[in-house]
Amino acid sequence: MIPQGTAARTVLARGGAVWMVIAVAETVHGVLRNRFLVPVVGQHRAGQIGVIVGSLIILVVAWLSIRWIGAGRKAQLLGVGGLWLVLMLAFEVGLGRALGISWDRIVSAYDLTQGGLMLIGMGVLFLAPLLAARLRQVGWHSR
Repeated sequence: MIPQGTAARTVLARGGAVWMVIAVAETVHGVLRNRFLVPVVGQHRAGQIGVIVGSLIILVVAWLSIRWIGAGRKAQLLGVGGLWLVLMLAFEVGLGRALGISWDRIVSAYDLTQGGLMLIGMGVLFLAPLLAARLRQVGWHSR
């Protein structure tokens, strides 16, 4: 039997690898959104549409990978979601600042009162492992 510490590290390592897939998919999605959607509907509306499409991308990747990640308990699934959330926030803010995007614009993307939907997208990202496990009938709910 694998000791709990080793199993937990494996779950987090695999969760981190899946996050990299999500980050690449979201980056490609962002490039395509800026290239094709922004000229048609504008930056703000494209960002809103992008959160919806991006959330679907995240859910699909989570659904495809949840068995491989190996998280079977609710706490593990939320741990993977928390890992994804922290990594994505660091990536989004870091990339945004590296590209010269102002703090005001970054923060406004998360402000629901200004029409920013990134907070919802990050909520989906956090809950995606749990939702995927439920949809794939993996882990905590089936025991």
